[in-house]
Amino acid sequence: MSACIVGWHHLKFGKHEQADIEDLIVDAATGALAHAEIEPKDVDAIFIGTFNSGFVQQDFPSSLVLQAGDDLRFTPATRVENACATGSAAIHQGLNAIAARQARTVLVVGVEKMSERSPSDVGSILTHASYVREEGAANMSFVDVFARIAERYFQQYGDKSDALAGIAAKNHRNGCGNPFAHMQKDLGYAFCREASDKNPVVSGPLKRTDCSLVSDGAAALVLADIGTALAAPRAVYFRAARQVNDYLPISKRNIIDFDGPTRAWSAALSQSRLALEDLSLVETHDCFTIAELIEYEAMGLTERGQGERAILEGWTEKDGRLPVNPSGGLKSKGHPIGATGVSMHVMAAMQSTGTAPDGVQVPGAQLTGVFNMGGAAVANYVSILEPLR
Repeated sequence: MSACIVGWHHLKFGKHEQADIEDLIVDAATGALAHAEIEPKDVDAIFIGTFNSGFVQQDFPSSLVLQAGDDLRFTPATRVENACATGSAAIHQGLNAIAARQARTVLVVGVEKMSERSPSDVGSILTHASYVREEGAANMSFVDVFARIAERYFQQYGDKSDALAGIAAKNHRNGCGNPFAHMQKDLGYAFCREASDKNPVVSGPLKRTDCSLVSDGAAALVLADIGTALAAPRAVYFRAARQVNDYLPISKRNIIDFDGPTRAWSAALSQSRLALEDLSLVETHDCFTIAELIEYEAMGLTERGQGERAILEGWTEKDGRLPVNPSGGLKSKGHPIGATGVSMHVMAAMQSTGTAPDGVQVPGAQLTGVFNMGGAAVANYVSILEPLR
């Protein structure tokens, strides 16, 4: 790879009732440039990731980033979208621009404002990221899609409700130390395990605690080429950055194999010349707890069908053999669609530089992995980061 993250800014995720999408964009972009100690006039390109699809009326957001500084005016700015992996897709466009020597410094912003719509509207909008001809025609929400994945996994490997509850409890516990998280509350394993009035079944085997939060939020980062990064106050190098896309229709795949994530992880580890055990931690895409469970298998932490071992035996705890989602993941942070991938990279960069919040930092973290997924294992991005110096 040929680029580094040299600065970042992360807004607290949650309900931003007094801020619109422009406010979130400008706040995140301004903060990232200040952290990177980069002047707006020195930004060569801008990429903004947002899904929208009806969350807000304001579409065509690329030039809203220019509001972060008059010297950004006339800078090329492009919107990027790839479902729930939109943030990582925007980062990849920045990496590509630097690799092609079309830019030396790139500003990337990920943003989503979801709370303006009702819960039913949010569910309908998210369904747009499924294969509408089949899954939409069957009136399946995105929760229903992952509930069917969980059911199929249970049918093949047995009931894994204990493991799902363990993942939910771990991520909510981790989120207590993350000031950027939407929810900072330790719900406990027992609460996550049993259905109740406060934790009802949503679809199939999935309860409310198995589902990520609907949130508003933004995160931004600055990418720079190696020459620029060497003079920066901090620099986190992309040891690998790989993307793998799979078929959109679930009917064309054995969905519980997560073939796309598996290939993305394999390609990234090969590119980085590392093994999974070399990583200090992973930030992975737990849109639903069943996703994190299968992702353990896709990254090679366990064999297929044995993902439960990783959570039930403590491997993925903050003090385990491979901490997974020490930030609290999407379960605690929330899942503002376009902001998620950028957020994951910011949290990983913080870990690699030892600057994550006290309750989040994994001691001695160096090599960090990120897995961001769009749709039901359709658009799959893996990054491996390490300090440049």
